[in-house]
Amino acid sequence: MLKRIIVLFVLVGILQHAFSQSADSTIVAQGMVINAETKEPVMARITYQSLPYGNKTGVINNSTYSFPMFDHDRYSISVDAPGYLPAKFMLDPAEASNLSLIKDIELTHGSTQAKKKHAVGNVMLLNNLIFEVNKNKIDSESYPELDIVVNMMRENSSMVIQLEGHTDFIGNPDKLMKLSQERVDAVKSYLTSKKLNKNRIKTKAFGGSVPLSRDDTPEAHRNNRRVELRILEN
Repeated sequence: MLKRIIVLFVLVGILQHAFSQSADSTIVAQGMVINAETKEPVMARITYQSLPYGNKTGVINNSTYSFPMFDHDRYSISVDAPGYLPAKFMLDPAEASNLSLIKDIELTHGSTQAKKKHAVGNVMLLNNLIFEVNKNKIDSESYPELDIVVNMMRENSSMVIQLEGHTDFIGNPDKLMKLSQERVDAVKSYLTSKKLNKNRIKTKAFGGSVPLSRDDTPEAHRNNRRVELRILEN
């Protein structure tokens, strides 16, 4: 009986120590939601989920947010408030300082939508951009999404974008870098075929150096293979 009690206390101690270490190393994301012009707090619906699978999620209704970033996962955060343009960001635990990642979110009021619709620095993931496996040929199913980009740039005549190509991290790094460059070049060729000035479209290849996930699963590899659009000027 005494041995059982001793074993029980040892197990409890181990679990408490493990939990304490986990809690001590967990990064906390936090910040405020404010009006971009007046800097006043804005009551908003804040939705967050871990990347790439979204298996850790939460919703906060407030002008502030705070949540733990378990397992050092990246998180996407979406913010919606009546009368304001929705905002979406990615939070990367690598940017944390002293286990705290602080990011205040500025919302643009709908009345200034035309002027601030596409802020410099914003990154858009081209979700429906499909390539043939291990090739740079764009599938025709991707054309509708690329046409959205074409219309966006026509409506914003001073906009300059950068297409950023990513592959998964399996294989020869040099070949992956070459493939990611060929794919963003293919996207640029499509956009310029629609009479957009090539000087407004920059490209950058990353190969497999910036994965969204290091998990060795088909879904993770599929999410890592992507093209992102970054707004450089507007």
